[in-house]
Amino acid sequence: MCQLLGMNCATPTDITFSFRGFSQRAGVTSDHCDGFGIAFFEDKACRLFVDNQSAVESPIADLIRNYPIKSRNVIAHIRKATQGKITLENSHPFLRELWGRHWIFAHNGDLHDFNPQLSGRFEPVGNTDSERAFCYLLDQMVQTFGYTEPCIEKVFSLLERIAPQIAEFGTFNFCLSNGKALFSYATTKLHWLVREYPFQHAHLIDLDVEVDFSEVTTPEDRVAVITTEPLTHNEAWKAYQPGEMILFEHGQPTKHALTRVERLMREAENPALKRITRADQY
Repeated sequence: MCQLLGMNCATPTDITFSFRGFSQRAGVTSDHCDGFGIAFFEDKACRLFVDNQSAVESPIADLIRNYPIKSRNVIAHIRKATQGKITLENSHPFLRELWGRHWIFAHNGDLHDFNPQLSGRFEPVGNTDSERAFCYLLDQMVQTFGYTEPCIEKVFSLLERIAPQIAEFGTFNFCLSNGKALFSYATTKLHWLVREYPFQHAHLIDLDVEVDFSEVTTPEDRVAVITTEPLTHNEAWKAYQPGEMILFEHGQPTKHALTRVERLMREAENPALKRITRADQY
């Protein structure tokens, strides 16, 4: 499956250190070679870079490794294809507009027979289960809140209800951001940590690179990093519990929830479970 990397910060911060290690998993330390992408928010809009080449070979990825673009919210993805061809339109993260701002979504997992009815407001460009899930989530936001943007807490509550329903169809780990905050959810594997004052050294697992964050930060800086597998040897990464959703704002977790995913996963193993294929049946 794919791997995810997210960053949420108190002040604009670059992700070059983490991305250098993360991108090695696209052909050097692992085999996630079927495309990559990364999105950097600047207020309501974002810079999105995607390529159907691996993050090891792509000149675009080389730019990201060496150009310190600063942002408060970043989402990156390296792909190991399970559904959809290895093409640009199937490369994560995916971008859509809602309530006058960009939304970015990246997914790790595999959803089987997930074919929800969509309103037409959001439609997939490619043919991945991931993009269908993103369009469905946005459809549900519009159906619930209309065309007036809700507060972050209300979006979190809606995702807390809908994410485990989608997870009935398989593995559903994701990062989602609107530039204000970063929403994350895991049915199987995600890890997170917060780097804050007093900052320490960090050494990458996938590359022999170390940084002393105390030399390049201020006491006002605070950075939350979310990733599929820990990126460093010497930092205290925390594993998500199955079905855990975490909201990150200003470089720290501000809301946690454990959804019903464990029970739903057990039900999914039962052949008698009724499969849901229409959005209006959720």
